[in-house]
Amino acid sequence: MGFNDTYEKELAFQADRRRATVEFIKIVSDLWYDKSIELVLFRNQLIDRNVSEILNLHEYAGKFVQKPISIFDSVEIAQAINALNLPPAKLDIGKLTYEFHLEDQKYSNATAFVSSKLSNAKDNKTIEPKDVVLYGFGRIGRLVARELMTKTGKGTQLRLRAIVTRGEINETVLEKRASLLRNDSVHGDFSGIVNVDVENSALIINGTTVNIISANAPEDIDYTQYRINNALVIDNTGAFRDKDALKRHLKSKGVDKVLLTAPGKGTPNIVHGVNHLEYHPDNIDIFSAASCTTNAITPILKAIEDSFGIKTGHLETIHAYTNDQNLVDNFHSKYRRGRAAALNMVITETGAGKAVSKAIPILEGKLTSNAIRVPVPNGSLAILNLELENETSVNSVNTIIKKYALEGNLVEQIKYEMSDELVSSDIIGSSAPAIYDSKATIVRKDGKNVVLYIWYDNEYGYSHQVIRLAKYISKVRRYAYY
Repeated sequence: MGFNDTYEKELAFQADRRRATVEFIKIVSDLWYDKSIELVLFRNQLIDRNVSEILNLHEYAGKFVQKPISIFDSVEIAQAINALNLPPAKLDIGKLTYEFHLEDQKYSNATAFVSSKLSNAKDNKTIEPKDVVLYGFGRIGRLVARELMTKTGKGTQLRLRAIVTRGEINETVLEKRASLLRNDSVHGDFSGIVNVDVENSALIINGTTVNIISANAPEDIDYTQYRINNALVIDNTGAFRDKDALKRHLKSKGVDKVLLTAPGKGTPNIVHGVNHLEYHPDNIDIFSAASCTTNAITPILKAIEDSFGIKTGHLETIHAYTNDQNLVDNFHSKYRRGRAAALNMVITETGAGKAVSKAIPILEGKLTSNAIRVPVPNGSLAILNLELENETSVNSVNTIIKKYALEGNLVEQIKYEMSDELVSSDIIGSSAPAIYDSKATIVRKDGKNVVLYIWYDNEYGYSHQVIRLAKYISKVRRYAYY
């Protein structure tokens, strides 16, 4: 066969792959908008992805499971899912495709396989949509808003109804709020449409009205005036950190649950996937989503503790600078944080080491921690130096973490990264709060000490943890297979 013949065949194959991907994108969209069924590929989002992004995700999936995951197989599985009468659900088509290859001798076709695997879906209870209010509209608030509005679909889960800010609301303010939602220097442009409704003091996001409410105190707001009832307030202001202060939200008409996007005092500090099931929303009204660093390290520590046991350890987080620091040298209430954030590495404290024990009590008093803020706007790294109860090896540690990333209760929380070239900008936009750098793992010769490197998008990954916890609190979690 000549060179030109080979090249022509390659072109034809690539064209077939891309045509199949276009069909796949259509099925993904139809399932989401018609049936509220969300497909993901090993936890990677598929909604609003283009052809090249979908193919790249399949490439990652194949490397992850060490077996080719073909777009043609994904189309076949997606068609089978679409043919079934399933309730609203979240399904990992990567996991389904992988399992179909392992078990294809047991089933006559993809429809029979999918029907068997998802047989429990029909037992899932009907869910009632939940109104959501964002109290504050900073970095986390805007990312949560983006994600909620991108994933509204038919509105069967969380419905963003209002955003509360301080100060006057006028056309200029609304335009500025809209601009900050549309454009982000770190995360890029919002994929949706944002317009301003000056007359009604609202933003129209993807055609849906979101009221902008001005208030100086939570208890001053009557949300029922906006036809908002039994809402979940997600407080991302940082102004209210203890239970008594957060209770003020519950004095507002139309509110029944509160979620703080920071460590809280006197409230359950929850890392979704690790300890959320210990706190039932029927019994508790105020929750905390802990910190971004706590959400990054706790899933990995859970896997290591359960597998090898942890004697002691130290956490050092190399953290992106935040709005709490000064842009140029100036007075600050905390030492060192007053120095120019984009010019210096700044040693500061983190409570993440102690906070872990709230999710994993057996680690109480075993971890020390510190933080170094560095001159990047987003994308952080946690270094875990752990003394273990039982001996291990690099291969054993990596195998355990990969298993946790593939199956079990922490698949949404842990992403297993295999790249030799990973740097902080590469992990921006990851929905997993913990990105395990398998190539960087170090184990001492005696097997009793490990050093693990955990990347995390301290804004985007954390925002997804907030939303996961919000869905649990609101009891709108759909049937899931991943």
